[in-house]
Amino acid sequence: MRIAVAMSGGVDSSVAAALLQAQGHDVVGVTLQQWPRDDSEEAARHGGCCSLSAVEDARRVASVLDIPYYCWNLEREFGERVIEPFHRAYLEGRTPNPCVRCNAFVRFDLMLSRVLELGFDRLATGHYARVLVGPDGPELHSAVDSAKDQSYMLYHLDRERLARIVFPLGGMTKTEVREHAREFGLPVANKAESQEICFVPRGQTAAYLSKRLPVKAGAIVDRTGRMVGSHRGTALYTVGQRSGFGDLSEPGPWYVVRVDAPSNTVVVGRREELAVSAIALEDVTFIDGLREEPLECEARLRYHAPAIPAVYARGRLELRELFFGAAPGQAAVLYSGSRVLGGGIISAAA
Repeated sequence: MRIAVAMSGGVDSSVAAALLQAQGHDVVGVTLQQWPRDDSEEAARHGGCCSLSAVEDARRVASVLDIPYYCWNLEREFGERVIEPFHRAYLEGRTPNPCVRCNAFVRFDLMLSRVLELGFDRLATGHYARVLVGPDGPELHSAVDSAKDQSYMLYHLDRERLARIVFPLGGMTKTEVREHAREFGLPVANKAESQEICFVPRGQTAAYLSKRLPVKAGAIVDRTGRMVGSHRGTALYTVGQRSGFGDLSEPGPWYVVRVDAPSNTVVVGRREELAVSAIALEDVTFIDGLREEPLECEARLRYHAPAIPAVYARGRLELRELFFGAAPGQAAVLYSGSRVLGGGIISAAA
């Protein structure tokens, strides 16, 4: 088949391209230019999966494999569909996951559409996930390597798109992938992992946001409304956070239990106050369309959080176990064993 491989310049996508070529496919490498070129922060521009250095690494790998290589400019679309919603969500007191949006609205939307229009049979990526053939069509399953599994990021995919996507690494461990990279003689075999948010320097989300958003100081209160300190701006806090408060009037540990952006207030409490047993979801989608409700499932409420038993019905997720720190804006992904059923965005928790 003719397969376009989304090459990020990292070891995973590079090995995906090499494996598909070794299997006899006609492989072409494509990197998406998404970074904001007018961003003066070198760490943001050079640290992620779509950075300037990533393009050069991907080009070197394509040269080693002797495959055609292209770089597509989606900077404007990435800004409109990922970066701007990321900023808006924090201003609204939510905690977004830009990687979910990138996969949903850029990589497996714009990029996949262009790949198919150009006559390719498939789009391949270095994601750790599996597409398996089920009785009713293709199914999305978690990766064999649970430590690297990225199925949480891909819950939005439907059967039509899954039929056109290849995840060559889904059945491998990271150690095996690096061994393959050395066997193929790839120059990125020992390259370190890229950061999760490609346009934000690692560990500097608050600093990044404070430079770009109109934040202002306000009150930190407990659940009774009693003021216990002051914050630097609601956009710099997220549910579950236990640092960045400065000096509070009472000893900790304190945790953010709610971010009230309209009143410019951060509500804190003790760890037990983070516990929730029900989640309201919005923008819910299922891979195979509508499903019968109530739906028994397992739910992951944060990336890499363990799945917990739950029941979904009409936009509401009833949890069979307490979950600590469900943050509005994060994805809730529903599973049946290793199979991804679908998911939605957390709008509220109780």
